[in-house]
Amino acid sequence: MGGCHVTGWGGARERSQPALTSLKCSLLDHLLLHSGPQLCSPTVALTPKSLKRPKMQMPRDSFPTDWSPPPVEFLNKPKKAPPAKKGPLEDLEKDPPDPNQKVELASLEELFWNMASPSQQAGTPEISSGSSQCYINNLDYLLQEKREQALEQEWEQLLQLTHPRLKSSVCDDDDDSDTEAVLMPEHRMLVEKFSVSLQVISPVHPGETVFLPRRHPLPCFLDSSRLKPHSPLEELFLRSSLPEQLSFLHNGLLSNLYLHAADCPQPLLQWLFQLLTWPPETSSRAFGLLWDLSIDGLFRQPDEDMHFWCPSLQEVKEVFSILGAYNPALYPQGPFQHSTRVLESEASLDSQDPPQEVALNIKLNYIYKFLILCLLVRPASYTDASILDLMELLCRAGLDVGLCLLPKTDLQQLLLLLLERIQEWPGKLQPLCCTLSWVSDHHHNLLALVQFFLDVTPRGRQLRSQLSLVIIARMLGQQESLPFSAEKTQLALLSQLLSLMRPSSLRQCLGIETLPSSLGQHSKASAELDYKVCYLCHSLLTLAGVVVSSQDITPNQWGELQLLCMQLDRHISTHIRESPQAMHRTKLKDLATQTYIRWQDLLAHCQPQGQYFSPWKDI
Repeated sequence: MGGCHVTGWGGARERSQPALTSLKCSLLDHLLLHSGPQLCSPTVALTPKSLKRPKMQMPRDSFPTDWSPPPVEFLNKPKKAPPAKKGPLEDLEKDPPDPNQKVELASLEELFWNMASPSQQAGTPEISSGSSQCYINNLDYLLQEKREQALEQEWEQLLQLTHPRLKSSVCDDDDDSDTEAVLMPEHRMLVEKFSVSLQVISPVHPGETVFLPRRHPLPCFLDSSRLKPHSPLEELFLRSSLPEQLSFLHNGLLSNLYLHAADCPQPLLQWLFQLLTWPPETSSRAFGLLWDLSIDGLFRQPDEDMHFWCPSLQEVKEVFSILGAYNPALYPQGPFQHSTRVLESEASLDSQDPPQEVALNIKLNYIYKFLILCLLVRPASYTDASILDLMELLCRAGLDVGLCLLPKTDLQQLLLLLLERIQEWPGKLQPLCCTLSWVSDHHHNLLALVQFFLDVTPRGRQLRSQLSLVIIARMLGQQESLPFSAEKTQLALLSQLLSLMRPSSLRQCLGIETLPSSLGQHSKASAELDYKVCYLCHSLLTLAGVVVSSQDITPNQWGELQLLCMQLDRHISTHIRESPQAMHRTKLKDLATQTYIRWQDLLAHCQPQGQYFSPWKDI
């Protein structure tokens, strides 16, 4: 090996070297060949004594018993900066090794440092602290850096609290710089090209605020002034306070008193009906007892002398007002007044309540179920005028904002029964539609109102179709000018309204002249107006689909439906320009396409034989 031909080593080479000497020589050869100018071990000096044979002959491939690995003290102690790099051969030639000097092997840290390339050595940052140096990835340094960052954040927060104007001025400067950057023409074009509007037509209606929240239920007192007790237990119940009477209900004592009695007092039934407005723990027991007492009275009384108690319209309104419903149109004198003072013992009976929306839905379902029982047992219990008022009240309650995502099965069944109990039909159809069309001012809420009535009965389909037409006419401002008579069919009336549903016409109806004059505000207001136009057109087009789907299309109406298809494609589909920045236009375009396909499918099934439609024919 070239690294072993060094002056002063001749005598040592002639001797037979053991395995340890061979290992040291191989390691030195490797360092001399591969380290190049980066190897620097000024403290290492090889002497002939270090190459002498050991006293005991060892096997060729074994190590001495006193051998130990190189020290690893550099892991715990900071390393001093390495001296200037010199060539290994130059050091050996200038400073020959002293024969009396002992051999000291280089530490593992120095070997790694000397074998590193210049780029790696230069890329290892160091920080100096006094006379010693350490690596930047030392654990102590990382912890110290973390503490300094936390301290800086604390000082920054303290500075912002002490000088709030400083923070506002900095934010204003940032906003000004951002505004200037956005207002640049090339930046503005880039943002307008790739910006996406977050306004999307929601599938759920926004709802109305119908029921005001209540922290505690209103007290419902039992009017026992005209009741005569028939037993000491009943006398104790009638003379007890409200919390004690509620304990009778929760413990099941009222069932023992009145379930199999000859006659159930009416004030008790009215009291139980009012308790349906209490939290579910109490309202569920009140509903169960009210239902059992009503059914038990049916089986114990003959048909000709049957006495079944049904709440009047005023009592139903009072129950809704106890729940928190208030509408100036229904209650001109204000909501039904009760004492708002509630004892702590009364409120403690219902400690674990579900969320307010769920609890409200449970209470309303109890009321709906009992009204359904009343209509089934006594079909003529309400007059036509009372039914119209009751339907308006129920529809308003169903549009509450807290009930938008909850099912309304009981409400839909109750509305169908009320429709069937109207005596003067279809004479009451048009007044009912005009009344329901003013339940809400939002078009999407009115669309949800139409969907309350199921398409399962002839009266339900007639109401859905006529109510949709009235709502469309009201939203377009044509409710008074458009005649609703039997001379024209509903499809012919819809064709007159469909031409007014184009987005440009709706934009004028919503008031484009109210847009601000400044450029920045005008652009934002124009985008908002475009969203409102598409939202309104989406609801109106959905209502138009309800009108057509509720009809029994005959071959005589084939021409009217064909005209609707042409107007849909001409006035709506062709006027919608899709854009990736306005997804509401895409949703409206999809609805128009689906509606057109559905109407074309109806045309294919009702096409008359040997007749062709003429678009110039006056319908």
